[in-house]
Amino acid sequence: MRILIVDDHAVVRHGLRRLLSPADEHVFAEAEEGRQALALAGEFRPHVIILDLNLPGLGGFELLRQLVEARCGRVLVLSMHAAPRFARRAMAAGAYGYVSKNAPPEELVTAVQRVNQGARYVDREIAQALALDPDDDPQNVDSLSIREMEILRLLAIGSSLEQIAVELDVSYKTIANNCAQMKSKLGVSRTVDLLRLAIDIHAGASAMPSER
Repeated sequence: MRILIVDDHAVVRHGLRRLLSPADEHVFAEAEEGRQALALAGEFRPHVIILDLNLPGLGGFELLRQLVEARCGRVLVLSMHAAPRFARRAMAAGAYGYVSKNAPPEELVTAVQRVNQGARYVDREIAQALALDPDDDPQNVDSLSIREMEILRLLAIGSSLEQIAVELDVSYKTIANNCAQMKSKLGVSRTVDLLRLAIDIHAGASAMPSER
């Protein structure tokens, strides 16, 4: 199996390689940011792409969209975001699987195997949350497009509109228009309210404790 690991932390990438191939039975490639991942995916043609959503530069949701469009391999999201809405959005965007970094190691191994076989996989805790409350979306985040989700994530980590435009390779006007549409969808009127909401959603998703 050819596996591309996309994560900006070298320790995480090293740990995933050791976890997934103790007997050196797989071939790996690694990328620490989005544009490098796109180039590698085209050359390496991985069977499975393990993707972190929190990446510098070209962010995870936008990278997911481009990987799916390019048909470079099946994407398995491995993320710190344990909120069901992130899993729901990633799967709707074309990911084959979604696993929280809170999940036990053996569940990630299972997820990689299942995704390689062409099956869909969501880790047990998130799947249970989705089953118990599939429509939980108090901020109406599910109405946002993949690009709008990425803009929301970048706003939450402190990126300016100018920086977001550069990172997503679009004009400032395009990002400003996207923000206006997001305000309408999320029911806020000011940019400061959109920023506050972005930070709240990002912090809430990142801080969800594991019951394990």
